[in-house]
Amino acid sequence: MMTSRHERPRAADASRATDLPFCDGVPVRLAGRDWIVVLAATLAAFGILSLSPAGMLSGALSILPAILFTGLPLAALAFVSGGHAGALFKPYGLRAFGQSVLFAFATITASLAVASVVQTFAPLQPNAVADVLATIGTFDLVVFLVRTFIQLIGEELTTVLPLLAVVWMCRARFGFGHRASLVAGVAVSTTWFAALHLPTYGWNVLQCFAVIGTARLVLTWAYLRTRNLWVCAGAHIINDGSIFAIGYAGSHLPVGV
Repeated sequence: MMTSRHERPRAADASRATDLPFCDGVPVRLAGRDWIVVLAATLAAFGILSLSPAGMLSGALSILPAILFTGLPLAALAFVSGGHAGALFKPYGLRAFGQSVLFAFATITASLAVASVVQTFAPLQPNAVADVLATIGTFDLVVFLVRTFIQLIGEELTTVLPLLAVVWMCRARFGFGHRASLVAGVAVSTTWFAALHLPTYGWNVLQCFAVIGTARLVLTWAYLRTRNLWVCAGAHIINDGSIFAIGYAGSHLPVGV
């Protein structure tokens, strides 16, 4: 019997599902062209974020690139899935928040451990945000925090969507098993995420692929463990927020405090 592209899978199909959304027809079955649309939107969103001149938008308007960075891939997924983009998320309560905290701690611990090894034989580039926070005012700080909050959710989407696309391709097109497909998806999405940070860290390849890549693996683990993008986004926000808070406090607290 013919089925529509967005029809839910039959029970026999569901029994073979990996429970990763959109990879085995749950909640809907996506075609290759659908994933092309999603990945094209993801790439375009990153282009908008990275190519927006620093001084082009000021004040609250500077949040706009982050909104597009996050919203464009999500809108593309909603379009091709018939409004099922919410399958990436689950409710976010105290338990989920606790998971975010634990994964944030694991991310910080793992990345610091790798950084301590890497810096023994190669210099590490600081994040330029530290210089911005050193002179930022109260209003600009609020704008920065809102923009960062939205952008970090976008970074999780920008990583998880390619991961799901690769898992789908490996299973549907190449006939790989779940484990091999998942390994391929994690490898590709981690490499992609690390590469996105090259301009931020002065094209320091070792730092991005070793340190940032390690942090990414933990954050991806958060998503794979919980199947909830809010959890890995929360961990990412806590991780980066901790770094930013230390930098801001160090530049604004009086000496001796």
